[in-house]
Amino acid sequence: MKVLNLSNGFKPFNSSLEEIDAKSFLFSGGEVHIKLQGKAEEVMIAARLNNSDDIMKLLLTVDALRGSGSKKISVLIPYLPYARQDRVMVAGEPLSIKVMCNLINSCGFDKVYIFDVHSEVSLALLDNCELITNSSLAKQVLQDHTDYLLVSPDAGALKKIYKLAEALQYTSDIVLCNKVRDVSNGKIKQITVDQDDLGGKACFIIDDICDGGATFIGVAKELKKRNAGKVSLIVSHGIMSHGETELAEWIDHIYTTDSIKDSESTLISRIPLADLIEL
Repeated sequence: MKVLNLSNGFKPFNSSLEEIDAKSFLFSGGEVHIKLQGKAEEVMIAARLNNSDDIMKLLLTVDALRGSGSKKISVLIPYLPYARQDRVMVAGEPLSIKVMCNLINSCGFDKVYIFDVHSEVSLALLDNCELITNSSLAKQVLQDHTDYLLVSPDAGALKKIYKLAEALQYTSDIVLCNKVRDVSNGKIKQITVDQDDLGGKACFIIDDICDGGATFIGVAKELKKRNAGKVSLIVSHGIMSHGETELAEWIDHIYTTDSIKDSESTLISRIPLADLIEL
């Protein structure tokens, strides 16, 4: 088997495996072009799909591999685009995740590996899909901690956290938070916490994605009102679309992966997926 890394600098596979080199550019009309150097009957692709060009690049790559004789092609898509658009909220909107999964399915992959996907709807729509959970990330972050609390930032994260607690053999209470949104604008107007005194313990908020971070900032504020020690965030996919300034005011550290990008800082540690997964 050979590997093909479609994102510069992103190499989540065993370094001893031979690589197929891929060169890509945009034509003047905006179309994506890709040229492969090398071939193999069995190929594992790594693809960070951060924009529409990345998605098109993956589709073209599979066609080029099939044309050069590849018989077995699998793919690792660490962050699945459109997984958050898993329902139609109002008439006239698309079911975006279904469109995305149909594109992936059209490639006929032997295996599709997804890391800590946002919605289980994606797993039902993808053919030959295998989910990689966030347990290895959490274990690596928490291996040097003994007296801490796991925090669920909202009801949506709770199911995953119960599974994670079992994998970690975590026996303390899970701190349950809930958020109330203003229906007129979607903004969070209240966050509740089910415990009044956290005893000065370190708190680790667990979730799959940090985009702007408003939920986590709100949760951290409420935890610190309730005698929390250091408040850290463990998220599989760190987008940080609003930057770090406000996050840094309330969160002591953020642990994430290189599923989307590589940048680190004094606030953010990105653990390479190469250290967390074995395919």
